[in-house]
Amino acid sequence: METIIWGTIVLLITIFAVLFVKKGIRIIPQAEARIVERLGKYHRTIYSGVNYIVPGLDKIKKIPWVIIEETEYGAEGRRTGIRTKIRHVYTEKVDLREQVLDFPAQNVITKDNVTLEIDALLFFQIIEPKKAAYEIDNLPTAIEKLTQTSLRSLIGELELDETLASREIINQKLTASLDDIADKWGVKINRVEIQDILPPDGIKDAMKKQMEAERSRRAAILEAEGEKKSSILTAEGKARSVVLNAEAEAEARLRVAEAEANAIKKVADAIKGNKGDPATYLIAVKYIEALQTMVSGQDNKVIYIPYEATGILSSIGSIKEMLTGTEKKK
Repeated sequence: METIIWGTIVLLITIFAVLFVKKGIRIIPQAEARIVERLGKYHRTIYSGVNYIVPGLDKIKKIPWVIIEETEYGAEGRRTGIRTKIRHVYTEKVDLREQVLDFPAQNVITKDNVTLEIDALLFFQIIEPKKAAYEIDNLPTAIEKLTQTSLRSLIGELELDETLASREIINQKLTASLDDIADKWGVKINRVEIQDILPPDGIKDAMKKQMEAERSRRAAILEAEGEKKSSILTAEGKARSVVLNAEAEAEARLRVAEAEANAIKKVADAIKGNKGDPATYLIAVKYIEALQTMVSGQDNKVIYIPYEATGILSSIGSIKEMLTGTEKKK
């Protein structure tokens, strides 16, 4: 009888021990962590793998978190939009991976009093789970509110044109500002991305007109530059053509002059051989050509020859004698 009683006690103790050990085993997935409290006070942080906590003494702390759910909606099977639902929950899991917070679009006012609607994304990562659990009450909500206030403050220092043209600069400044503040929460802010910057409809229309005017201006400038280059090329072509024609004409005149010079030289050499005067010969030839021009008209009936020209005409006979002497020598 005693054996049965002791056997039952041992069995119960064994079952209790197994249940006690099983209840204290915690298997943590990769890239996750848990915060362990002992008697209501922080005890340690356990990471991925098999861990053991003391049941009754140790407890996994549940931390507040935000879960964003997006559902599509539409009519007759067609998607017409996305409905976003935000749920506030308590969870034991501390995710150590990089996470994304997609904030709802918010209105901000620029330095020149223009209201913009800005939609932003924030990428963060929990580095120290203890700080994320104890230094801030609700980490996702705190990061969201901090981002919204920092964004309003930053955009309030910029004018509309600067805001639209400086999206990358805004991202960098926001990231640096938020990372400094979130460091005490054990969080690393990796980057902030501005998805959309939507100005009011009136500003959109004005921007559209400005863009069209700018495109027209650029087109006019390009057309004017094209015409200018065409005119320059045309003028250069004409100038080159004039230069080439002038050079060709000069070359032709030079060759004609050289030919005349050679002919005159030969005549002069022949005249000198007959002991004549080349200058007298050339003057007489030019005078004869002039007389031919004077008598070529039909109405020329009377020709007056200057007295000085009679001396030149007397040289024509000497030309004949020189030419006759040249023929005899040949």
